[in-house]
Amino acid sequence: MARQYEVPIVLLSQLSRGVKQRADKRPVMSDLRDSGSIEQDADVIMLLSRDDHESMSPNQSELINVNIAKHRNGPVGVIKLAFEKNYSRFRDYQV
Repeated sequence: MARQYEVPIVLLSQLSRGVKQRADKRPVMSDLRDSGSIEQDADVIMLLSRDDHESMSPNQSELINVNIAKHRNGPVGVIKLAFEKNYSRFRDYQV
């Protein structure tokens, strides 16, 4: 369907509770519910996390880690984005 209509399809997945019990709270692919079928079928899997779990003020940008855990046609790794809460958008992170 995505190829036929030339549109991306974005699906969200719930995390299992195991991530809360680890010292490192950043999610990994095995934390996804039904992760075996997701890993097999997905072209790209991106896992979002943040280091600071405290609430921020509405005018502040928050650093978000985007773990590209799977990319069928490209590289994997972690990138950093800034999340602008008051606009509900992501932008390039400026160091």
